[in-house]
Amino acid sequence: MRLSIGLAMLALVTGIASARAEEAVRIAYIDPLSGPLAETGQLGEQHFAFAIDRANAAHALGPGRKFVLVPMDNEVSPGKSLTLLRKAVDDGIRYITQGNGSAVAFALIDGIEKNNKRNPDKTVLYLNYAAVDPAITNERCSWWQFRFDADVDMKMHALSAYLLSQKDVHKVYLFNPDYSFGVSVQKAATAALTGKRPDLTIVGADRMPLGKVKDFTPYIAKFQAAGADAVVTGNWGQDIELLVKAAADSGFKGRFFTFYIGDEVTVDAAGPAAKGDAQVTVWADNVPGIEPIADAFQKRFHRSFYYWQVVNEIDMLAAAIKQANSTDPAKVGKILAGMSRPTPLGASIMRADNHQLLQPLYVSALEPNLPHMFPKVGLGFKTLSRTSAADTKMPTTCKFKDEP
Repeated sequence: MRLSIGLAMLALVTGIASARAEEAVRIAYIDPLSGPLAETGQLGEQHFAFAIDRANAAHALGPGRKFVLVPMDNEVSPGKSLTLLRKAVDDGIRYITQGNGSAVAFALIDGIEKNNKRNPDKTVLYLNYAAVDPAITNERCSWWQFRFDADVDMKMHALSAYLLSQKDVHKVYLFNPDYSFGVSVQKAATAALTGKRPDLTIVGADRMPLGKVKDFTPYIAKFQAAGADAVVTGNWGQDIELLVKAAADSGFKGRFFTFYIGDEVTVDAAGPAAKGDAQVTVWADNVPGIEPIADAFQKRFHRSFYYWQVVNEIDMLAAAIKQANSTDPAKVGKILAGMSRPTPLGASIMRADNHQLLQPLYVSALEPNLPHMFPKVGLGFKTLSRTSAADTKMPTTCKFKDEP
């Protein structure tokens, strides 16, 4: 009996010691969790919580390790993001993820480069899931940044091909947020559309302050006055929601060609008038392959799955940590650079020369009578084109100066 009790106590002590020895790989999630763009940040937080729990359940990091998410509210402020970065570093966090706002991304890149140069024993890896200004993986690239979404130029190449194929589109208005990302969307759209069809012209271009406009009716009036039958926009979060709602309320007949109309809150805001509106994404509802993942997310959070790149990011990071058998950011980064992993949607390939992920891109439009639809509007995303990962590759001017 005493032997049995002794063995039981030994097992208990061993189990406790094992649990204490488990290494928590903390990831600071720096995005807006309050303010006008909070809904977008909260949606991202839900996706990261889901992806991390999924990876932990599969022991994807290898034995004795697990991810822990540390949400940090930056209110889309570059300055506040740098303050949060310093706090994360002081707290011993070595992995940062962010996606809302390329201006924030540039600030984080600069801050991380300075930190890693000054504190080689406290290096930080930046996992970018949605900041898509092309400069991030070109002239302002950093070895410590890895992007898991397609950039503006990659997306515009696919989206513009579909727009140009629409023979009923003749007058295009460009409307974007007034910061580096919006500038890059306007520039890419102008290059992609100018001179491509003799009957197609760009009839206007405007930029508006991010998260500041409450009434988009005056902008809709400008679209109508210009005779626009299409609007190309990179607006996101509250801005795209209010924009498409104002268009529906004003009876605007043109179609929107977008990067970020796909979240159900935005689709619901547009209502049935959104029929025909298009988006370019790394995944959309009714693209087959990840139904179990999308269904599990919807069951847990009671809203549609949206950020495939978040799941992809966490899966690739876990695989790199497991392969490196280390949580050291430099060692993990060297595994991530050039990593190729199969997914249900096709290969995901992290370029070693600029740390831009190559993955399939989909152009889709809101149409009725599809397997998965948004119930409030009776529309779902119909896939119109698929670009393979290899065909999204574009030239890069990146030259890393900070490789460890």
